[in-house]
This record gives sequence, C-alpha cells and structure tokens, in this order.
Amino acid sequence: MSEKRKDIKGDQQDQPVKDQVEDVIDEAIEEVENENGDVKEEEQNAELTEEEKLKEELQKEKDKFLRLFAEFENYKRRTSKERLELFKTANQEVMTAMLPVLDDFDRALNELKKSGDKNLIQGVELIHNKFKETLNSKGLQAMNVKVGDDFDSEIHEAITQIPAPKDKLKGKIVDVVERGYKLGERIIRFPKVVTGK
Repeated sequence: MSEKRKDIKGDQQDQPVKDQVEDVIDEAIEEVENENGDVKEEEQNAELTEEEKLKEELQKEKDKFLRLFAEFENYKRRTSKERLELFKTANQEVMTAMLPVLDDFDRALNELKKSGDKNLIQGVELIHNKFKETLNSKGLQAMNVKVGDDFDSEIHEAITQIPAPKDKLKGKIVDVVERGYKLGERIIRFPKVVTGK
C-alpha cells in the first residue's frame, strides 16, 4: 500500500466517514490523472512524430521551391542578356555595309589634306564626323590598333609579314592596312595589319 493509504487508514479513525470518502475519491482522481497524463504523453509523442513528418515534407517542398525559383531567376537573367545582345547586334549587317563608306571617307580626307584646300577639307570633315558620330551612337567602335602594338591572332588579321624595319618591331605590328571595328563587345571587322619578322 502506498503511504497515502496508510495515512488515510490511520487518520480514518480520527476523521468522520464523509472526510474519508472524499480522501479516497481525491486519491482515485489523482491516480486516474497520472494514468491519463501518461496516455497524453504517448499521444504527444505520436503527434510529434506526425509533426516531424510534416516538417520534413515542408522542408522538402521549400527546397524544391527554392531550386525552382533559382532556375527561373537564371532563366530570366540569361534571356534578358540574350535580348540585350540581340538589340546590340541587330544592326550588324547595316554597320558592316557602312564600313567601306567610312573607309572611303578616311581616304578622301587624307587625299584632300594633300591638296591644301582648307574650306573643302573642313566641309568633308564635318560630314565625316557626323557620319562617325551617328555610327558610334548605334554602338560602333573603332579598334585602337597602332604601329608597334603586339600582334594578337585573336583580334588582328595579318595580311602579310615583312622584314621588321627595326629590331623592336619583330613580331609586332608594322602597318595597319584597314581599321577594325566592334559592335558592342563583338568584333564585326578585324583590323588588317602587316607584321614584322
């Protein structure tokens, strides 16, 4: 017997019957509550495992969502980059067709400077500059290649090789025959150069 019951039996003689019955009922209620508490704990454990399962499923769904979101962001970035590149190079055919005209302007200016007619030179220079500025505003850029630069087969087109007039020009550019141009980041015409050997 538990100590409470011994105390109850010892006190039963001193207490009236009504009090004894109340004590026995209180004790029975406590025992039932203790048993119910154990059952509730087991139910909570079962719920926790159920809750843990739901948390795992939620975590998997979140992970799937994040991956899908990242893929979508990469897709958006890639397509916007491709679209910008398309806009930049959409004029490529027109620009390529205009390059010989620009070269002719350069040659005409060089020949006019030899003649010495300042008014004629000034008029042609105005038209030449306006034409160049219009092409530049559409993304055309002249490649800056000059005599003495290192030859790079990735960005230069060597049309011939001659003995270098100076030792320091060996393997370098000796003359620029035709200028190169870029449209955005893309080279649309490689500069034609003569290299020294």
